[in-house]
Amino acid sequence: MQAQALFLGRHYRRAYHLLNASQIVLRDLRFRYLAAKCLEELKEWDQCILMLGDAKVDEQGNLYDTKDSNIMYLDKDGEDHEINISSAICFLRGKAYEALENRVQARQWYKAAIKADPLCYEALECLIENHMLTCEEEASLLSSLQFGPEDGWLSSFYSCLIKKYDKENVVEAKFRELEEESCSSNTEQSFICTLKTNTDLLACKAEYYHQCGEYQKCFELTSVLLEKDPFHLKSTLVHLAAAMELGHSNELYLMACNLVKDYPQKALSWFAVGCYYYCIKKYVESHRYFSKATSLDGTFPPAWIGYGNAYAAKEEGDQAMSAYRTAARLFPGCHLPTLYIGMEYMRTHSFKLAEQFLMQAKATCPSDPLVYNELGVVAYHLKEYTKAVWWFEKTLAQIPSPLGEMWEPTVVNLAHAYRKLKMYDEAIKYYEKALALSTRSVSTYAGLAYAYHLQDNLNAAISFYHKALWLKPDDQFCTEMLSLALVDDSRRGVDSRTEFLGLITFDERV
Repeated sequence: MQAQALFLGRHYRRAYHLLNASQIVLRDLRFRYLAAKCLEELKEWDQCILMLGDAKVDEQGNLYDTKDSNIMYLDKDGEDHEINISSAICFLRGKAYEALENRVQARQWYKAAIKADPLCYEALECLIENHMLTCEEEASLLSSLQFGPEDGWLSSFYSCLIKKYDKENVVEAKFRELEEESCSSNTEQSFICTLKTNTDLLACKAEYYHQCGEYQKCFELTSVLLEKDPFHLKSTLVHLAAAMELGHSNELYLMACNLVKDYPQKALSWFAVGCYYYCIKKYVESHRYFSKATSLDGTFPPAWIGYGNAYAAKEEGDQAMSAYRTAARLFPGCHLPTLYIGMEYMRTHSFKLAEQFLMQAKATCPSDPLVYNELGVVAYHLKEYTKAVWWFEKTLAQIPSPLGEMWEPTVVNLAHAYRKLKMYDEAIKYYEKALALSTRSVSTYAGLAYAYHLQDNLNAAISFYHKALWLKPDDQFCTEMLSLALVDDSRRGVDSRTEFLGLITFDERV
């Protein structure tokens, strides 16, 4: 009791000395855990691991020595909820190894923590938020957890937390299943209502909308969530991402000011400042604040990605690649760093290297449509047009329907690839589909005009060249091709007139 009181009073060194001097840590696992918590607060991570004792864990998170795995501590002040000390110790080991930058061991101990107690939400959160697992590893871990009969809803809730790159109907079914389970459960009505409007669950849904490219829908949902709970940080992060995609610089400015005022020591606050400057295209200031976010929390993935993107926007490829490589090393379960490395190589026309990194991103996350789109672009540049068509069609197959404006470039790319294969009817079909998504794309009008031109449909070609030049009057390609189309059309008119006059002369002679 005295040691616990000292710990709660922030006298960590004194509490540790009391526990260690009495040798009680050798006899009772609970006191050993409290001593390790003191060392955690003192940031003495090596000593913390030594205090927790010798134990081994495999890659799947299975403990070799499980003699303490069933020891439970009943917290009298916690409304008779049981705390699994073995799970808590595994989680603390994971935190210690992560602080020592041994992320392999940290991942294994986090797995062990949640396997020892599926209610150890913090361990799953660390695995997911820090991108320690791939999509398949996350799904495999969830399937291995043994929930109690009364915790079925928790299994569905966890499935909503992990990466959401499945088909639209699969993800929607997960959210629907959780709501149905909560409605059919025999718990109190207040709990059901709380679960239906749970902020964490709705934040997961907003994150899914962002991944699908439905930024407006995501922004509206997170706006409602933040109005209800202004300090929900996961909703705040998704809200910032959606606002940046939509170009809402005023919203980013207000969010950044509030976050810096309320949480000056959190990486998220300075990440928000970086997002604002990135949105208004002040990239020097942007990467300065992204850098500050990474210095406050080196395990905050969005800051590293933003840091690299800010350099990439200024075409400073070496610094961008350095940031992406650091992110790839720190977050092996996140495919975005390798994806951006591939895109950076593509920008410098190193297409073979770009393809290697994009394939690596695909292996990490095989269901992200953006990866397939970039692979299609690489194949197009390598003049492998049949392969490019296959990648672009696979991209569209991965995207939830209906298609949003975000994916208009993919449809145009597919049309370009078909045009290169001289399949003009297919190309025209996809150009028209792209125009249905966005009516102000010069490249779409130019591509459609050129396809008609190659089909020798000069009237349609001239019409679409004019539409492209109305959007961009100084477009050199459309200007030159319109001149050629007009010359060809005038020659055709002269030939037709000559042929017509020749027929009349012939008839008169007859």
